[in-house]
Amino acid sequence: MSHSFDHSTNRSNRENMALEYILLGDLRDLLEEPPNRDTRRWLLAVLNALLDTLPSDMNDDGSEYLGEVLEEFPNWSRQVDALHEQREELFDELYLFRNQIQQRRDLDEIAERLRQELRQWMTMLTAHQRHETRIIQMAYTMEVGAGD
Repeated sequence: MSHSFDHSTNRSNRENMALEYILLGDLRDLLEEPPNRDTRRWLLAVLNALLDTLPSDMNDDGSEYLGEVLEEFPNWSRQVDALHEQREELFDELYLFRNQIQQRRDLDEIAERLRQELRQWMTMLTAHQRHETRIIQMAYTMEVGAGD
């Protein structure tokens, strides 16, 4: 194999994942708070930070989603495409949650439904991140194991 993984990109991804983890913890805490103006303000701040932190369509450097994996293992494109589509759907859902909260002054009417939906979204994001990590680890292990 002629390519190798860029470890600085992996470090940046790990840093983003650490920030996402902190923000998700903040979001969990906020969902336990009674729905009021302060909670709404903090929810919006955390959701906006998550939207800024979660990569959308491209990596920060403009490269293809999991491009390093696809360079080494182009036959994994179906798995990578499915993960990319799922990531886009998660990003879109988060954007919709943020808009729902932003458009409503009073969260009392939708608070419980929103709590449940955001908890479900967090569970789906965590599963997605695990799958991403697993595919990157498999590719790295196979690359290193190849003895290049």
